[in-house]
Amino acid sequence: MNKKELSEEKIAFIYDGACPVCSQAIQWIAKNAEKNSFEMLPCQLDELDVRFPSVARGDCMQAIQLVLSDGVVLSGSEALPVILKKLGRYRSLAVLFKIPGVMFLSRIFYRWFANNRYLIADFFHVFQRKKWVR
Repeated sequence: MNKKELSEEKIAFIYDGACPVCSQAIQWIAKNAEKNSFEMLPCQLDELDVRFPSVARGDCMQAIQLVLSDGVVLSGSEALPVILKKLGRYRSLAVLFKIPGVMFLSRIFYRWFANNRYLIADFFHVFQRKKWVR
């Protein structure tokens, strides 16, 4: 896929809509993305099975899923460079994924983060509550 095709296509961005961290990340991405870059869809949406039969519900509960216009599905850390390329002023960060070893490290970090996202959300919720109690 060339650069022009990537910049013109709308990508289905499937995420865990029940996860507070995921929901916050989606809001930030939507705010910073080029206009009409993504169609944000929570994994819990009933129609996903019909629209995207290649995306298993279990997969989208484990990692974000990007479905490109040609039907290719990018999962988890594989999706990060494509997301960055759609983020206006953050677009240049996508080049970091071309550095040897960065993709390998991002897979490890992404997997850890995805497996612990609810604990991370709880931690920040408690932290924010204590911050406001003072």
